[in-house]
Amino acid sequence: MVISVDAMGGDRGPATVIAGVAESAQKNPHIRFVVHGPKAELERLISRRSGLAGRCDIRDASGVVTMDDKPSQVLRKGEGTSMWSAIESVRQGEATAAVSCGNTGALMALSMMRLRKLPGVNRPAIACLWPSRNPQGFNVMLDVGADIRADAQDLLTYALMGASYARNGFGLESPRVGLLNVGTEEHKGRPELKQAHELIPTIAQAANFRYVGFVEGGDLPSDRVDVIVTDGFTGNVALKTGEGTAKLVGDFLKEAFGKSVLSKFAALLAMGSLRRLQKRIDPRRVNGGVFLGLNGTVVKSHGSSDATGVSAAIKLAFRLAQSGFQERLAARVAQSVAAASQINGSKESEAS
Repeated sequence: MVISVDAMGGDRGPATVIAGVAESAQKNPHIRFVVHGPKAELERLISRRSGLAGRCDIRDASGVVTMDDKPSQVLRKGEGTSMWSAIESVRQGEATAAVSCGNTGALMALSMMRLRKLPGVNRPAIACLWPSRNPQGFNVMLDVGADIRADAQDLLTYALMGASYARNGFGLESPRVGLLNVGTEEHKGRPELKQAHELIPTIAQAANFRYVGFVEGGDLPSDRVDVIVTDGFTGNVALKTGEGTAKLVGDFLKEAFGKSVLSKFAALLAMGSLRRLQKRIDPRRVNGGVFLGLNGTVVKSHGSSDATGVSAAIKLAFRLAQSGFQERLAARVAQSVAAASQINGSKESEAS
């Protein structure tokens, strides 16, 4: 299995990305890599990692997409950058999935231009993993920032794609899907939410998922649902709020356990439990937002990812590629679009 890696996108530079590639290679002997960036620099970094010997191909790309670059600029002048090259490897069939820590907007714009959208998908989505009480330890939430808009048909498509992601990524035979709203009552919410609430159950059985109805913000980490569907604006705000709150709680704990000799002793006694908690909510373990709705798998790693975070994103890309996720998603979307069209046609016939 070959994974395409943009070595130049992260805030920490290519050395950290290559360290993450090496960590991933050590854990999984079945992965090969196509790494994109300045050839001389990558050769030097890779040569220091004995575990990467014979497992990396380098594609020379001197240009870099910065975090300040606008997507429109990248679309016009991005050819020759490491990000463009990484996506191109997937487009040409050289790699099964691409991983980048770079500019999210630019990555989505390039992915849409080079890979194109799946038939039946109006707006692609970014899906993230949210720590939860479910046995798998995570819930899937989408969209978290690909597009701030989403009409009822888009939300229906997100439900299909999110369920397919949960099924292939975590082995959930019939994922539970919920629609994020300000309340669980049917009369609440914007018109597009109410319309989606009526549409989603019509294709749930055919798409092999269970629709649980509206869910609220408090359900994001719960075991009531496996997939949370929302628009990109709401999803991104929820994601950033969750990340900020987790950091705040962590800072408070450090301050509380460091205030006195007694509190430091208490921290020592609780060290085992604290480490288990840290491991469970460690954002590096769930690093990697997946772009859904494209003719290819693209995983967006956090811009500030360390080697562990990059390795986690590569692991996710490998797991999806190994499961045949892309082919199954395309087939599922096509099947469900046909089913939805048939249902709409029946309703129009009844109305006439």
